[in-house]
Amino acid sequence: MTKQDFNDGLLGFLDASPTPFHATQNMAGMFKNAGFKELEEVQKWELIAGEKYFVTRNDSSIIAFTYPKNNKSYLMIGSHTDSPNLKLKPNPVIKEHGVVKFGVESYGGLLLNPWFDRDLSLAGRVNYLSADDKLESQLIDVQKKIAIIPSLAIHLDRTANEGKTVNKQTDVCPILTTNEDFEFETFLKWQLEKYGVKGAKKVYASELSFYDTQKASYVGLYDDFIASARLDNLLSCYVGMLSICSMESDKPMLFIASDHEEVGSASTSGAGGSFLENTLRRMFPDYSEYVEMTRSSLMISADNAHAIHPNFASKHDCNHAPHINKGIVIKVNANQRYASNSITISHFMQKAEKLGENVQQFVTRSDMGCGSTIGPITATRIGIETLDVGLPTFAMHSIRELAGSKDAYSLYKILIM
Repeated sequence: MTKQDFNDGLLGFLDASPTPFHATQNMAGMFKNAGFKELEEVQKWELIAGEKYFVTRNDSSIIAFTYPKNNKSYLMIGSHTDSPNLKLKPNPVIKEHGVVKFGVESYGGLLLNPWFDRDLSLAGRVNYLSADDKLESQLIDVQKKIAIIPSLAIHLDRTANEGKTVNKQTDVCPILTTNEDFEFETFLKWQLEKYGVKGAKKVYASELSFYDTQKASYVGLYDDFIASARLDNLLSCYVGMLSICSMESDKPMLFIASDHEEVGSASTSGAGGSFLENTLRRMFPDYSEYVEMTRSSLMISADNAHAIHPNFASKHDCNHAPHINKGIVIKVNANQRYASNSITISHFMQKAEKLGENVQQFVTRSDMGCGSTIGPITATRIGIETLDVGLPTFAMHSIRELAGSKDAYSLYKILIM
C-alpha cells in the first residue's frame, strides 16, 4: 500500500465516521471484508486456531484479533473511538426569540471557540419502539447542514478579540430553524424512515452529536497536512484497523478501539471497563496461559501527540517538542500519565530503526499538567507492558484538527513489520 492510497482511505474513513457508533460500524465492515468472523459477547465462543475474529460492545467499541496456533505473545494496538463534541441533551428543544435551537452538553475537553459559525449536522444512535412492539436501535446521520452557532457581532462585544470566554450552557446552542412548529420526535422518526424504519411507534432515547460537515482534506503547499474533525483519535483507529487487516492469520495481533477515553474511560465500553479483559480470558481460558500471554505481549497505546506549535513554542519543553511529518512520537511521563518505560521504548525504537523510520520524544513541560491515555489504564487492568505513542497534531480537541500526511503511514509500516 502506498502512502497516497493510505491517506486517501483515511480521508474517506474520517468523513464516514461522525460518531463512535459509525466508526465502529465502519471498522466492523472492514474486518468482515478482510475475512474476520464476528463474535457475540452473549454467545458461547468456539474459537478455531488459524481464524481471525472481531467483537463489538455498545456499538461503539471494537476488538479484532488473529488466533494462530502459536498464540502466546501478542502485539496489541489500542486506540479510542470518541472525540470531544457537542452532545444533544435528552429534551433538547428550546424555542425562544423567534428560533428553534438545541440544548447541548460539552463532551470531553472541548475547544469551544472553533465551533462558532460552522455548518453542523447531527449523527448518532436512536432507540425506538418498532411497529411490531420491539425495542430496536438504528444509527442515523442527518448529513444535511441543519444547524449553526452564530458568533455575537463584534459591535455588541468590543472585547471579543481580547479574551473570549464561552458559557457551555448558554453560548453554544446550535440554531436549527425559525419554524416554531418543529417537533423533535417527528424529526427523529423522519430520519429513521430514511434508513428503512417504517412506522416507529415511539422514540424512547437517543445519543446524538453535532459534527462539522466540512470534509477531511489535504492542506498545505505540498499536501503537507491532513485537516479534519476527530483526528484524535480516528487517526489511530484507522492505522490500527489497517495494520491488523494487513496481518497474516498466523501472526498474533490484537486491535482494540474503546469508547469514552475523552471522559476518563470509566464505562462498560471504555478502557477502564472489562471489554478487553473479558475477550482475552475467553481467548485464553487457562489462567496460567492467560498470564503467560499478558506478560509476554506488548500493548501499543496509539493516540495523538502535541506537535510544537510554531506560534506558541514556549508551551513545549524545547528538548521534547515533536514536529509534524518528522516521525512517531514516544510519550513519556514520570508520574505514569503515560505507560511507556525503557523496555517498551527500546522495543519500538529498534523496529523503527530497522525500517529507517523517525522517532521523536514528547514530555510535557514540568510546570504544566499532562493528559493521559488508555495506556496506563490498560497496563493497570491487564498487567501488560505498554508503550504510549502518538501522531503529531495541531489544534487537538478543536472542531478541525491538523496532522501530517506522512506520520500515520510511518506508524502503519512499523506496526506491520
